[in-house]
Amino acid sequence: MKALILNSGMGTRLGDLTRDKPKGLLEIGGGYTLLGRQLELLSQLGVTQAVITTGPFASLLEGYVRGLELPMDITFVPNEDYARTNYIQSMHLAAPLLDGHETLLLHGDLVLEESVLWDLLLSPVSVMAVDSSAPLPEKDFKARLWEGRIVAVGVDLFGPDCVACQPAYRFRAEDFSAWLTAIADFVQRGDVRVYAENAFNALQGRLPLYPLELHGRLCNEIDDPQDLAQVGHRFLKTLG
Repeated sequence: MKALILNSGMGTRLGDLTRDKPKGLLEIGGGYTLLGRQLELLSQLGVTQAVITTGPFASLLEGYVRGLELPMDITFVPNEDYARTNYIQSMHLAAPLLDGHETLLLHGDLVLEESVLWDLLLSPVSVMAVDSSAPLPEKDFKARLWEGRIVAVGVDLFGPDCVACQPAYRFRAEDFSAWLTAIADFVQRGDVRVYAENAFNALQGRLPLYPLELHGRLCNEIDDPQDLAQVGHRFLKTLG
């Protein structure tokens, strides 16, 4: 099992908070940063290999991770064109390190509690975190379900067959390879400003991805200062 953590975004919606550091180094409370907490949990749960994509402030992020001195083999994949591409390009650049491996995929701005990560790691099938008890967000990811599987993921999906979801995935090796192949098709034709989930959607349900229910547990992205305050408050509660 390898972990892929996407940290190539610019974090512009956070304003001055990401003016001189990458989003992954934002403090979320309890002495933790976003990336530090993710890596600590992964290490505690037995994940020994991670791939981290980088964008702005790459050297700062790499230095921070090395300073954690975790017992993990961590490889950094820079996306030097981060300002003009979305993370579909970063995933494509990381593909040679991941193709053929079971993969846990996390966006770098996710805060999630340990039990969620456990469930992802232990799943025998490919899954994405969803919360059918939560209202559908206006601007964030929703997953469309059909016969118990996720067949599309996007921000513009609405309807009774959709549920709120978060970009926390666990893939069987063959399933992740199928997504990487679809991503490569998008990149080769220059379609690099879209979400990687657009390539997943192009598979039209041929990739067997199942919902992993959160049941209200903490698994949320931090996109703006309001998210940072709200999710940080919830995170501190999980620490007891």
